[in-house]
Amino acid sequence: VQLQASGGGLVQAGGSLRLSCAASGRAFSTMPVGWFRQAPGKEREFVAVISWGGGTTYYADSVKGRFTISRDNAKKTVYLQMNSLNAEDTGDYYCAARRGASSDPEAQMPSRYDYWGQGTLVTVSS
Repeated sequence: VQLQASGGGLVQAGGSLRLSCAASGRAFSTMPVGWFRQAPGKEREFVAVISWGGGTTYYADSVKGRFTISRDNAKKTVYLQMNSLNAEDTGDYYCAARRGASSDPEAQMPSRYDYWGQGTLVTVSS
């Protein structure tokens, strides 16, 4: 499975962006996909995860109510709609896929993911 994230950019505080994670490989549609982010000088942190079928999602408390993760398996793409952005949302955003379950607490751990895309930079100006 290969993943490619896109959609990052510069946005003012309060604005919105939609990130996309395009995948290749048959197994993608059977895998949960997560979004993570990493701010300069900080560790990579969990943002959101979606089950292989799209019916189950989990969010970090810091983005709950502002971000929405979704997927279209026919297009082999996972999306992250980000609204009400603030400066703390600035960082490189990565999508990743794993063989385990989305409901597994390990789904929030970067080390438990098997495939990663390159990052896409989101910069929120205040």
